[in-house]
Amino acid sequence: MSETKMDGARLRAVDVTVGYDGKIVSRDLSMSVPDGGFTVIVGPNACGKSTLLRALARLLRPKSGEVVLDGRAITQYGSREVARRLGLLPQSSAIPESITVADLVARGRYPHQGLLRQWTPADEAAVREALAATSLTELGAWQVDRLSGGQQQRAWVAMVLAQRTELVLLDEPTTYLDIAHQVELLDLFNRLHQRGHTIVAVLHDLNQAARYATHLVAMRDGAIVAQGPPSEVVSAELVEEVFGLPCVVVPDPVTGTPAVFPRSRP
Repeated sequence: MSETKMDGARLRAVDVTVGYDGKIVSRDLSMSVPDGGFTVIVGPNACGKSTLLRALARLLRPKSGEVVLDGRAITQYGSREVARRLGLLPQSSAIPESITVADLVARGRYPHQGLLRQWTPADEAAVREALAATSLTELGAWQVDRLSGGQQQRAWVAMVLAQRTELVLLDEPTTYLDIAHQVELLDLFNRLHQRGHTIVAVLHDLNQAARYATHLVAMRDGAIVAQGPPSEVVSAELVEEVFGLPCVVVPDPVTGTPAVFPRSRP
């Protein structure tokens, strides 16, 4: 494929058309995920953000076009091979009954298991490091369903980290969390990015997206309207075009990144 040779990004969508139950959500959509970047996808509800992420994660097969992972169509990989290359935190997951935090995190090692390879010291180290990275070491023996919402979300993140993939996809990871837990998680993802992980997240909060992203993708009606560094993408004109929201955009007083403030409607 000529485009594969021209674009060296590990993960990208090439002219994908995706949808559900006969309804097309996005048509002929292409994007590349910058290696080593923190990419955030934003846009109004039902614009196709999560649909795109599901296609990138091989949870949704495009009706046409393809998702390319490490130079090959992602459909050419088995499920375990994809999970060894790419970690995904979905919007919501059912908590297995009576499972402990450590056992949940250990499930992140499933892609590395097999008939000839059972639990190893490397698996134990991966779980231990994932618990430490998410500040859950002391809660390893606790049952997940007894944790707070923020702690539960960190436990799911730890399970993804235990996969030890360089690519991590996050579908609305801060939904239902209070502002303190949102910032706590985003700071964690930012640390992962700084350590070399490639992060792709769907977020609703545009100011958080602009603060943390190195690459911002703005979507509307199933199409990518703009993408690039937040400082180049976020403007009053773009926010009104994408969200229909009159606003002013000023530098964030803490980070200097774009901050959006809505104007009062008549």
